[in-house]
Amino acid sequence: MNTMLHRIAIAATLALAAAHALAADPAPAAPAAKAAPASNLGVARTLIADSKWSAAITELERVNDSGNADWNNLMGYTLRKSGAGKWTASEKYYDTALKIDPRHRGALEYSGELYLSMGDLTKAEQRLAALGQACNMSCPEYKDLKTSVEGFKANGGKKS
Repeated sequence: MNTMLHRIAIAATLALAAAHALAADPAPAAPAAKAAPASNLGVARTLIADSKWSAAITELERVNDSGNADWNNLMGYTLRKSGAGKWTASEKYYDTALKIDPRHRGALEYSGELYLSMGDLTKAEQRLAALGQACNMSCPEYKDLKTSVEGFKANGGKKS
């Protein structure tokens, strides 16, 4: 009987470890405790990668994980890419992502890009500074936003 209980305990431990591995969101800035299961956001990520903005918004609304920083970041990103008419809503989602996780690298980078699109260099530079602290100025998100800020300045205050 002890052997049977031991086998059940091992199986349960392995199942729990496998479930944890599947639930981890691959986004580097998302803490595991706050990450949505990858399958919840996977369809939306695929639609976003294919620039299917309306379908991605519909999928994100279906998932409706508004307490998750990654979900809010993806919603902000999708709305931003949908067009200038949705920039205010996009900003709201980025801000929510950053309230959940103030060091969320995606939300910091993309909200900085949003501010450049809106012509607000001051806010973009604030996001760049926060991103620099979040990753010690060594992550790709920091380098991308820094390049965009420098390009904005070189282009006379216009996003290229």
